[in-house]
Amino acid sequence: MNSKLTLKLDSEVIERAKDFAERRGVSLSRMVEGYFIGLTRKEKAGEVQPRGVVAELAGLLAGAELDDENDYAEYLTKKYS
Repeated sequence: MNSKLTLKLDSEVIERAKDFAERRGVSLSRMVEGYFIGLTRKEKAGEVQPRGVVAELAGLLAGAELDDENDYAEYLTKKYS
């Protein structure tokens, strides 16, 4: 069941948040809801949940076949060539 929530925030923060949400194709309400879900999620005992950029990147390479040493060496060669 959805309920209405009124928040008082700095107008500049609101505008930046609206722009951020729009760029990601979500409503500001959905974005705030997701934030609150993340804040209130009960963490399993002893398990650390990633946050911020780490949470966004977590699982990005799941299932990818990588040869760590050779892939990293190739990356460095390209980067500094």
